[in-house]
Amino acid sequence: MCPAPGDDAASFGGRVEQEFPEVFSVKPNTYHEMHTTQSWDFLGLDYYQQPSQQQGLLQKAKYGEDVIIGVIDSGIWPESQSFDDARYSPVPARWKGVCQDGLEWNATSCNRKIIGARWYSAGVSDEVLKRNYMSARDLSGHGTHVASTIAGGQVSNVSYKGGGLGAGVARGGAPRSRLGVYKVCWEGAGCDEAAILAAIDDAIDDGVDVLSLSLGGGAGVEIFGSLHAVLRGISVVFSGGNDGPVPSTVNNALPWVTTVAASTMDRSFPTLISLGNKEKLVGQSLHYNASVISNDFKVLVHARSCDVQTLTSSNVTGKIVLCYAPGEASVKPPRVALSDAIKLTVEAGAKGLIFAQNAANNLNDLNVCEGIMPCVLVDFEIAHRIASYWTRTGNPVVKVSPTVTVIGNRVSAPRVATSSSRGPNVAFPAILKPDVAAPGVGILAAIRDSYVLLSGTSMACPHVSAVTALIKSIHRDWSPAMIKSAIVTTSSLTDRFGMPIQAEGVPRKLADPFDFGGGHMNPERAVDPGLVYDVDAREYNKFLNCTLGLVDDCESYQLNLNLPSITVPDLKDNVTVMRSVTNVGPVEATYQAVFEAPAGVIMSVEPSVISFTQGGGSNTTFRVTLTAKQSVQGGYTFGSLTWSDGSTHSVRIPVVVRTVIQDFVADTS
Repeated sequence: MCPAPGDDAASFGGRVEQEFPEVFSVKPNTYHEMHTTQSWDFLGLDYYQQPSQQQGLLQKAKYGEDVIIGVIDSGIWPESQSFDDARYSPVPARWKGVCQDGLEWNATSCNRKIIGARWYSAGVSDEVLKRNYMSARDLSGHGTHVASTIAGGQVSNVSYKGGGLGAGVARGGAPRSRLGVYKVCWEGAGCDEAAILAAIDDAIDDGVDVLSLSLGGGAGVEIFGSLHAVLRGISVVFSGGNDGPVPSTVNNALPWVTTVAASTMDRSFPTLISLGNKEKLVGQSLHYNASVISNDFKVLVHARSCDVQTLTSSNVTGKIVLCYAPGEASVKPPRVALSDAIKLTVEAGAKGLIFAQNAANNLNDLNVCEGIMPCVLVDFEIAHRIASYWTRTGNPVVKVSPTVTVIGNRVSAPRVATSSSRGPNVAFPAILKPDVAAPGVGILAAIRDSYVLLSGTSMACPHVSAVTALIKSIHRDWSPAMIKSAIVTTSSLTDRFGMPIQAEGVPRKLADPFDFGGGHMNPERAVDPGLVYDVDAREYNKFLNCTLGLVDDCESYQLNLNLPSITVPDLKDNVTVMRSVTNVGPVEATYQAVFEAPAGVIMSVEPSVISFTQGGGSNTTFRVTLTAKQSVQGGYTFGSLTWSDGSTHSVRIPVVVRTVIQDFVADTS
């Protein structure tokens, strides 16, 4: 049913609710955007387990054998090598999905890997559809990249567009799992929410085990229909958005889904910049194309902000341009400034671009430079040294060398990516989001018949989706809340060198729960968490009723929802919250509470020791009391609660508190 001409949303909604009592809410249709394999080795998921070694998560899960993952995105490119179904067993009998025909897609486009595909065009204009494949075939490549990151089979000797960067074996995190594809995103129109809801309902009926959605409509715009899947025991994983490092920008903040932040990994693409005075500096680029690589020096021009007027007056034709204007960095976001600089320098006839930024920028935007000229990203310090050389030299020249790939201990990682959206949760302040971070910068995966590096929480989300599938393969009886808890409570707070994980931004800082939730995903620990925070999915209905104003005492309910985190956004004096844990480790176990109180808060846990015995129950409840030391209108502070058995298991949740002195919660200082 659609609104009649002249209907507003409220009158239309009231009419529907009167005619259909089972419909509790109606809202206008909205559109969502797509959020954009070394990463699996970086996460510790070793594909080639030695016979003498203890089996890892991949081997225990049989590489995700026969787990069915639904990908709601922009479709898929079925001919990619990543989706070859050689040596796959028949499609699981429990699968009830279809392979929907369409433009350049028929029943043979599905196989024993891509076991089903649907597409949703209702609400998309004819003009947009004419520019797209009216089928599950992927025009943008986004859905293909996501699907191959989750479940792509092993493909040897691949690199970024075949140019040698990031060379190696491409594979998904659950390489033997099956894919159900649901195309809801269209080039030129985004991702229609009505289509997303229809896809979720179809995926439930088709028989998926996990749903992965790398899309979102912005902070505060939620897809409540995802609850239908969780009520049926299906884990739902969302990307957290790419509007960071600005606070309160996290997307997909509902408590029953897993919301993923993006992090870096131990691979970078350094590019040597040689100045005419023999000084050598390093930036980052994707400068691999031999047709635009020149071994000679070119004239260097400092064009400052690289606006039209400056480029025209500087005569940059055939030269390499430095764009460095720190005074204007706060006026235009780095990503927008870079896009404009590339466009204008190309139009001006430049043969290279060195772009200065005040924060780490993802490399996606450099794709525009391919086949035209080298484009290199540098920080302000490097840019200042280049500008100083240009100022004091009569004939400044520069040479940009081809980019190389560096992997391993020479790269500091992980760090939360600059673009990754941050908390706090604007829609539900008592629900901590994002939940966890995973690799999302420079991820090499399939697009059409090639392999491309993309960055964003869209690329982080499929990492958590794959690990969710692996855990589900081993623990078939675990609820979505248990799997999510296992991932969150076992995540890491330190990088590969044992240093606290940092968050990129201006300036870079130590990461906190608003950056990465419980921490950085650690798959091998997540399969054996010891304790989990479980939630009966029907409890989420109460949360949903709270958002609609249908029940009272919502604040208390949200505080006591059994999530693997505690967030108190308005602590005036003291509050006690309840949590329960379920023992999924050894039957005989004793855990001690170890906690770090948020600054300005007194924290206590009762009981502080919990025990499980043979023949006893596997669940226990405890209370956490938080008391403000001072009556102040403050900002958020962070702490933690860890249940430790003293040896194998350390089950940690973040604790987030903001003290207030009035009913309003803004820090007005």
